[in-house]
Amino acid sequence: MTTSREIRYYDYVNTSYERVCEALRRDVLAVCRAATKTAASRAVSLASELHVNVGGFEIGTDIDIRLEGIEEHGADPKTPPKTTFALEWQAARMPRLFPFMHAQLVAYPLTSTETQLELVSRYDPPLGAVGAALDALVGRRIADACVHRFLTEVAMHLRQTLAG
Repeated sequence: MTTSREIRYYDYVNTSYERVCEALRRDVLAVCRAATKTAASRAVSLASELHVNVGGFEIGTDIDIRLEGIEEHGADPKTPPKTTFALEWQAARMPRLFPFMHAQLVAYPLTSTETQLELVSRYDPPLGAVGAALDALVGRRIADACVHRFLTEVAMHLRQTLAG
């Protein structure tokens, strides 16, 4: 039996928390799609894509991503504001060969002009004992790199679209 693996990464957007959350609340899935697909691919597909460079080879797969909920925290003046977007994704094709991911994209203010993004994700390796062995060899590094790149691309997209 395998246990869930947690992956956590941070990035920032040099824009106010209010503007970042407004963009994410409007359509977090569109932000994810726009951040992870090339312009040409976006015109054809509504899927997002996870990809990573491993040993000089680009590995990627389209994913089906869903928003499971949004939580607002910090309504009282003693607690800093924080917004959490619960996401789930799996490979669009052959999902049993790839991990099913549960993630929380969390936004909170660092300053009045900077917003911290945190992505906390959990996955169980696919394919039982064989998948656990593959995860121990290379799967963890690939999952780490994919999640890190995903968050980096979301933050970069927000920095570019909310600049000014």
